[in-house]
Amino acid sequence: MSNTSPAASSVLYSEKLWPSASTWIWPIIIAITAGVAVAPINTILGWGVGVAMLIALVVIFLVRVPTIEITDSTVTVGRASIERQFIGEVVGYRGEEAFKERGQKLHGLAYMLLRGWLDGVVKMEVIDERDTTPYWLTSTRRPEELTAALGGIMYEFTEEGKAQAEAEDDSSEATED
Repeated sequence: MSNTSPAASSVLYSEKLWPSASTWIWPIIIAITAGVAVAPINTILGWGVGVAMLIALVVIFLVRVPTIEITDSTVTVGRASIERQFIGEVVGYRGEEAFKERGQKLHGLAYMLLRGWLDGVVKMEVIDERDTTPYWLTSTRRPEELTAALGGIMYEFTEEGKAQAEAEDDSSEATED
Protein backbone atom coordinates (compact mmCIF):
# COMPACT_ATOMS: atom_id res chain seq x y z
CA MET A 1 0.00 0.00 0.00
CA SER A 2 1.43 3.35 -1.05
CA ASN A 3 1.45 6.32 1.28
CA THR A 4 2.16 8.86 -1.44
CA SER A 5 0.11 12.04 -1.62
CA PRO A 6 -1.27 13.24 -4.98
CA ALA A 7 0.98 16.33 -4.85
CA ALA A 8 4.11 14.21 -4.35
CA SER A 9 3.28 12.03 -7.35
CA SER A 10 3.40 15.02 -9.71
CA VAL A 11 7.02 15.89 -8.91
CA LEU A 12 8.93 15.85 -12.21
CA TYR A 13 12.36 16.73 -10.84
CA SER A 14 13.83 17.10 -7.37
CA GLU A 15 17.38 17.79 -6.22
CA LYS A 16 18.99 18.81 -2.95
CA LEU A 17 22.15 20.90 -3.30
CA TRP A 18 24.22 19.20 -0.61
CA PRO A 19 27.59 20.78 0.22
CA SER A 20 30.62 19.12 -1.34
CA ALA A 21 33.08 17.15 0.77
CA SER A 22 35.62 19.99 0.68
CA THR A 23 33.02 22.46 2.01
CA TRP A 24 32.85 20.56 5.31
CA ILE A 25 36.39 21.66 6.18
CA TRP A 26 35.11 25.17 7.04
CA PRO A 27 32.95 24.20 10.03
CA ILE A 28 35.89 22.19 11.36
CA ILE A 29 38.30 25.13 10.97
CA ILE A 30 35.84 27.57 12.57
CA ALA A 31 35.18 25.18 15.49
CA ILE A 32 38.91 24.67 16.10
CA THR A 33 39.46 28.44 15.98
CA ALA A 34 36.66 29.05 18.50
CA GLY A 35 38.04 26.36 20.81
CA VAL A 36 41.59 27.72 20.60
CA ALA A 37 40.32 31.26 21.30
CA VAL A 38 38.67 30.12 24.55
CA ALA A 39 41.33 27.57 25.61
CA PRO A 40 43.66 30.11 27.31
CA ILE A 41 40.84 30.94 29.73
CA ASN A 42 39.94 27.31 30.46
CA THR A 43 41.04 24.25 28.48
CA ILE A 44 37.91 22.22 29.19
CA LEU A 45 35.74 25.19 28.28
CA GLY A 46 37.75 25.60 25.06
CA TRP A 47 37.07 21.96 24.10
CA GLY A 48 33.38 22.44 24.93
CA VAL A 49 33.09 25.62 22.86
CA GLY A 50 34.86 23.94 19.93
CA VAL A 51 32.58 20.89 20.00
CA ALA A 52 29.43 23.02 20.46
CA MET A 53 30.46 25.26 17.58
CA LEU A 54 31.09 22.24 15.33
CA ILE A 55 27.70 20.72 16.16
CA ALA A 56 25.92 24.05 15.60
CA LEU A 57 27.61 24.64 12.24
CA VAL A 58 26.90 21.10 11.01
CA VAL A 59 23.23 21.49 11.97
CA ILE A 60 23.06 24.86 10.18
CA PHE A 61 24.71 23.39 7.06
CA LEU A 62 22.22 20.50 7.01
CA VAL A 63 19.11 22.58 7.71
CA ARG A 64 19.95 25.21 5.09
CA VAL A 65 20.41 22.78 2.18
CA PRO A 66 18.33 24.25 -0.68
CA THR A 67 16.05 22.11 -2.83
CA ILE A 68 15.11 22.43 -6.49
CA GLU A 69 11.70 20.93 -7.23
CA ILE A 70 9.71 20.91 -10.45
CA THR A 71 6.05 19.87 -10.41
CA ASP A 72 3.34 20.03 -13.04
CA SER A 73 2.37 23.54 -11.90
CA THR A 74 5.30 25.12 -10.00
CA VAL A 75 9.04 25.59 -9.99
CA THR A 76 10.66 25.89 -6.56
CA VAL A 77 14.29 26.90 -6.20
CA GLY A 78 15.41 27.32 -2.61
CA ARG A 79 12.80 29.44 -0.84
CA ALA A 80 11.39 30.97 -4.04
CA SER A 81 8.52 29.54 -6.05
CA ILE A 82 6.96 30.49 -9.37
CA GLU A 83 4.16 29.04 -11.44
CA ARG A 84 5.40 27.16 -14.51
CA GLN A 85 3.25 29.28 -16.80
CA PHE A 86 5.59 32.20 -16.05
CA ILE A 87 8.74 30.30 -17.05
CA GLY A 88 9.86 31.00 -20.61
CA GLU A 89 13.04 29.80 -22.29
CA VAL A 90 15.19 27.42 -20.22
CA VAL A 91 18.87 26.84 -21.03
CA GLY A 92 21.38 24.68 -19.16
CA TYR A 93 25.10 25.46 -19.02
CA ARG A 94 28.30 23.65 -18.05
CA GLY A 95 31.96 24.60 -18.02
CA GLU A 96 33.13 27.97 -19.29
CA GLU A 97 29.64 29.11 -20.35
CA ALA A 98 28.29 28.34 -16.86
CA PHE A 99 31.16 30.40 -15.44
CA LYS A 100 30.23 33.31 -17.74
CA GLU A 101 26.54 33.07 -16.78
CA ARG A 102 27.52 33.36 -13.10
CA GLY A 103 29.77 36.35 -13.80
CA GLN A 104 30.18 38.34 -17.02
CA LYS A 105 26.67 37.71 -18.37
CA LEU A 106 24.84 37.97 -15.02
CA HIS A 107 21.94 40.42 -14.81
CA GLY A 108 21.79 42.35 -11.55
CA LEU A 109 18.06 41.74 -11.04
CA ALA A 110 18.21 37.98 -11.61
CA TYR A 111 17.15 35.61 -8.84
CA MET A 112 20.17 33.45 -8.04
CA LEU A 113 20.73 30.27 -6.08
CA LEU A 114 24.40 29.62 -6.74
CA ARG A 115 26.73 27.15 -5.09
CA GLY A 116 30.44 27.47 -5.84
CA TRP A 117 31.11 23.74 -5.67
CA LEU A 118 28.65 22.98 -8.50
CA ASP A 119 29.69 23.47 -12.13
CA GLY A 120 26.32 23.35 -13.88
CA VAL A 121 23.75 26.14 -13.92
CA VAL A 122 20.28 26.48 -15.44
CA LYS A 123 18.85 29.79 -16.57
CA MET A 124 15.03 30.09 -16.51
CA GLU A 125 13.52 33.14 -18.20
CA VAL A 126 10.67 34.80 -16.25
CA ILE A 127 7.92 35.96 -18.63
CA ASP A 128 5.55 37.51 -16.06
CA GLU A 129 5.28 41.18 -17.07
CA ARG A 130 4.51 42.14 -13.44
CA ASP A 131 7.82 40.65 -12.27
CA THR A 132 10.98 42.72 -12.70
CA THR A 133 13.17 39.62 -12.37
CA PRO A 134 14.47 38.83 -15.87
CA TYR A 135 15.42 35.22 -15.07
CA TRP A 136 16.31 32.71 -12.40
CA LEU A 137 19.80 31.22 -12.35
CA THR A 138 20.39 28.14 -10.23
CA SER A 139 23.31 25.82 -9.66
CA THR A 140 22.67 22.13 -10.20
CA ARG A 141 24.59 18.88 -10.40
CA ARG A 142 22.32 17.69 -13.23
CA PRO A 143 21.61 20.59 -15.62
CA GLU A 144 20.63 18.21 -18.44
CA GLU A 145 17.85 16.64 -16.36
CA LEU A 146 16.61 19.92 -14.89
CA THR A 147 16.54 21.54 -18.31
CA ALA A 148 14.67 18.58 -19.81
CA ALA A 149 12.09 18.66 -16.97
CA LEU A 150 11.30 22.27 -17.93
CA GLY A 151 11.28 21.61 -21.68
CA GLY A 152 14.51 23.53 -22.33
CA ILE A 153 17.82 22.67 -23.95
CA MET A 154 21.49 22.68 -23.08
CA TYR A 155 23.57 25.61 -24.34
CA GLU A 156 25.65 23.57 -26.80
CA PHE A 157 22.44 22.73 -28.72
CA THR A 158 21.28 26.35 -29.06
CA GLU A 159 22.10 28.35 -32.19
CA GLU A 160 24.52 30.54 -30.21
CA GLY A 161 26.24 27.47 -28.74
CA LYS A 162 26.58 25.79 -32.13
CA ALA A 163 28.01 28.99 -33.64
CA GLN A 164 30.50 29.33 -30.78
CA ALA A 165 31.60 25.70 -31.10
CA GLU A 166 32.03 26.14 -34.85
CA ALA A 167 34.07 29.33 -34.32
CA GLU A 168 36.29 27.52 -31.78
CA ASP A 169 36.82 24.65 -34.23
CA ASP A 170 37.77 27.10 -36.98
CA SER A 171 40.22 28.95 -34.73
CA SER A 172 41.84 25.70 -33.54
CA GLU A 173 42.24 24.55 -37.16
CA ALA A 174 43.81 27.90 -38.07
CA THR A 175 46.37 27.62 -35.25
CA GLU A 176 47.27 24.07 -36.29
CA ASP A 177 48.08 25.18 -39.85
